[in-house]
Amino acid sequence: MANSPCREFIIKATFTCLIKFAFSYSFRNCMQVPDNSHTTYRCIKPHEPDITLIVRDLLSTATNLTVSLGSFEKIPEQAFQHLPNLSSLVLNNNQLGNIDKGAFINLTELKTLNLSCNNLSSLHRDVFGDVYNIRELLLGSNKLTDIDSLLFSNLTNLKTLDLRRNRLNHFSALVESITHLPSLTKLDLSFNHLTTLHHSAPLPQSLATLYVGNNKLHTLGCDAAFLMYVKVLDFSNNTLLSFQDFQGLNLGNITYLRLRFTKVSIIKLLNYTNVRPWHVDFSGLKLKDDQALHSLCYLLRSQSHQKKQIPKLICQDNSIKSIKNNTLNLCPSITGVLDLSRNEIKEAGCLEFLNGQNKLKSLRIEHNHLTKLFSCREAKEKFYSLRNVSFRYNRILEVNGFAFSHTPRLTNLQLNINIIAYMDHKALSGLRDLVTLRLDNNLLTDVYEDSFEDLISLKTLNLRNNQLAVIFNDAFKSLKKLTILDLGGNKIAQLKLHAFTGLDSLTKLYLDRNRLKKIDGTLFGKLNGTLLVLDLQENQIQYYTEHTHSPFINLTKLLDLKLDAQVPNGINLLPRAFFRGLTSLKQLYLTNNHITGFGAETFDDLENLEFLTLDNSCVGIAQLKPGIFKNLKKLTTLYAENMGIKFFSKEVFGNLTGLKVLHLNRNAMLTLDIGLLEKLIHLTYIDLRSCPLSCGCQNTELQNWTISNQRLQFPYLYNIICQDHTGSYFHNFDTNVCYLDLGLYLFSSTYAFTILLTVIPLLYVRLYWKFKYGYYVFRSWFGEQWRRLRDQEEKYKFDAFVSYNSADENWVMEQLLPNLEGSSFRLCLHHRDFELGWDIVDNIVAAVYGSRKTICVVSQSFLRSEWCSLEIQLASYRLFQEMQDVLLLVFLEPISERQVSAYHRMRKVMLKKTYLQWPGGNCSDPTSAKELFWSQLKRALRSSNTAGQEEQKLKEDNDQRRQEKTGVGVEEREYFLNQTPTDDAIYYQMP
Repeated sequence: MANSPCREFIIKATFTCLIKFAFSYSFRNCMQVPDNSHTTYRCIKPHEPDITLIVRDLLSTATNLTVSLGSFEKIPEQAFQHLPNLSSLVLNNNQLGNIDKGAFINLTELKTLNLSCNNLSSLHRDVFGDVYNIRELLLGSNKLTDIDSLLFSNLTNLKTLDLRRNRLNHFSALVESITHLPSLTKLDLSFNHLTTLHHSAPLPQSLATLYVGNNKLHTLGCDAAFLMYVKVLDFSNNTLLSFQDFQGLNLGNITYLRLRFTKVSIIKLLNYTNVRPWHVDFSGLKLKDDQALHSLCYLLRSQSHQKKQIPKLICQDNSIKSIKNNTLNLCPSITGVLDLSRNEIKEAGCLEFLNGQNKLKSLRIEHNHLTKLFSCREAKEKFYSLRNVSFRYNRILEVNGFAFSHTPRLTNLQLNINIIAYMDHKALSGLRDLVTLRLDNNLLTDVYEDSFEDLISLKTLNLRNNQLAVIFNDAFKSLKKLTILDLGGNKIAQLKLHAFTGLDSLTKLYLDRNRLKKIDGTLFGKLNGTLLVLDLQENQIQYYTEHTHSPFINLTKLLDLKLDAQVPNGINLLPRAFFRGLTSLKQLYLTNNHITGFGAETFDDLENLEFLTLDNSCVGIAQLKPGIFKNLKKLTTLYAENMGIKFFSKEVFGNLTGLKVLHLNRNAMLTLDIGLLEKLIHLTYIDLRSCPLSCGCQNTELQNWTISNQRLQFPYLYNIICQDHTGSYFHNFDTNVCYLDLGLYLFSSTYAFTILLTVIPLLYVRLYWKFKYGYYVFRSWFGEQWRRLRDQEEKYKFDAFVSYNSADENWVMEQLLPNLEGSSFRLCLHHRDFELGWDIVDNIVAAVYGSRKTICVVSQSFLRSEWCSLEIQLASYRLFQEMQDVLLLVFLEPISERQVSAYHRMRKVMLKKTYLQWPGGNCSDPTSAKELFWSQLKRALRSSNTAGQEEQKLKEDNDQRRQEKTGVGVEEREYFLNQTPTDDAIYYQMP
């Protein structure tokens, strides 16, 4: 069912936002080819099981996409719709078994679609409906059994269709599906289960190449004109086909017909069909004896055109053991290639069997049983037209002198992949026109001064993978035109002083995988005028001092130098001026050398270097010195993997202003300098995989930068695991805790701490008891006694709670109790009335709030008691907060104002409320004073807790009484006058 317009809009908007904002220039499962064009992507071994998730973050500029070795099994609808510019989509070697019909929506620019090597067993007829511009469709190596007739109906531009290695068995339906494809030129149906070519529709006239080899064809069953437009036709390995199946077919346009390993009689085929014989590949048709070859040649001559020439004769896989001198006499003149490969020929002599073939240009006798090449100095016939001879893949052990005298005009000779152990000094004598000589993969142990003396035109000499140990003087002195010399893979331990004399045009010298222990600057210096490439990989080059002169001082034109992986342990010590003189060098390879250190001047002369590999080239932690790359302004690619690099600093990397690609995989870096990354303005690719990047605050900026920049690609960033936070990933580790202004935080903390240190002492002095009272009240809040003490006044248990110090206990017991309890007052004493088992604080609170009044018996001992202080504080809080007259102060002895001022709460009570002074020795008439004292105390206890009008009335009565009273002692009056009365204070004083 088609998507609604709203849904399409939402999807497009979502992908646009993801691409533009959510994802950086880094991809979860893919890697962009670092060419700065944002067009080519590779997703190899992606972890996601959904193709949509694999490609969802790719940029819409993508034109080439490869997704291989994945585990996804399905392509859902609209999987690639955000990639409208794709021209090549490769989805091979996956587990793909199902494709939704709308999977390729919006891929109107797609030209190549590769779905080979998957598990596809069927395809919906509309699956390719949206890729109508496709040119190449590859469906090979799947499990397709049938093809819907409308499957390819929209692919009007399709040119190549590959269906090889499937399970197709219905040819007619297949033809119906392609019959309306006007551009189809190539169809590959090999390795299927076809049994016949019976059809109900014609092939498109454009189809020029048809492969149906390796099927199970037992008959063709097709119309005579069915194959009339086909030019290249392969029926090989259909073992049941015979010439009768081709009888009557129109094969007039065939330019190449392959019938290898069928039952077709080639003689009858040529007699009963209109195929041109020189267009038939005669390989695998059992032409193993001279009689068969004679008959073939006769037939070829009789049917060839007027000039009696054919361009080629291919007779591979015919089990031919020998060819007599006159075997090919009856054949028309072969002007191009004679291919006798993959037979059983044991001897080629001096090519006598080519008698009469004086126009032949190429001879191939590969994959045979040749053991020796004989001298042909006395050969009766020379083949001046022969240019290319290949004896590859034989068993040649010996090449005698003048072995190629009968082919003096050879330009290309291939003797490689044999077992040649001996080659005569004059084996190649006379080959003055030879341009390419391949002797690689043999057992040669020596080359002599005259081995190549006649090869004055030679340009390429390949001696790779032999047993050469020494290159003697003047071995190549005649090779003035040689440009490529490959000596790699030998056992060369010594190069004589004049080994390269005469190589005036040499541009590429390969000495890799030998046993050289040093680089001879004098020797290579002779090649300074021409040498561009020098390969010294995997030798045994070692240095034991840093003060070695540069062996490359004269190679000023060298462009490519390879020094990778010196055995057994690498170069180790690299001389300071080792690369001096290489002013033109563009590529330098130093991988796997375990160098203990690089000097700051190591690369100073390499001003034109563009490519440098240092992978695995250090021992332990690499201490790259500041300025080591200071002159490499043109360097564009740097491989520095697994070097133990700990710091990405501007002192080391800051001068690489032209750098585009940087590989730092498997190093010891915990973070990167973002400022440096921003200054490397040409850098487009940086690989940090397997680096232990810290997921801490020091990398907060790096995390933000990696997921927000649009210039620099971090391949597989989303797979980088936090080494210090198991289970976390670098791209999304929590950075919230890092966003603090440290300076402000420290200032605020210090400021607050200073304020607290200043205020706490003041609070302690002023509010100590308030805090303590609040704490005790809070504790008592949850007790049952707290709720009971908050009842109304008539429910009070006691008339007064007596707070006193144990030092004053005698006065309380002898004076206070008899006078008050004798007058029916109920008093609460701590030693008598406190509840057993209660906390003492809870008892004090219960006593204060369970009594209508609190009598504090103040003395010097009272003021020094913490518990007495607590009791008066609790009572005073009740006085001031509940606005009830609940506190009575009784002074047993004179207390100075200075002593009272330390008790702020008591002094405040004295200024606001009444207090009594026990008449002691200061009174002239103590008896009358005591009577007045007890009278006033009882009156105060009987008064209501509401102070207001009662207190005002009491004040007025007291004033009047003092005026009328007579006989008051002088001392008492002076005491009274010494007080500091206020307007709202009343003093109870004994007369």
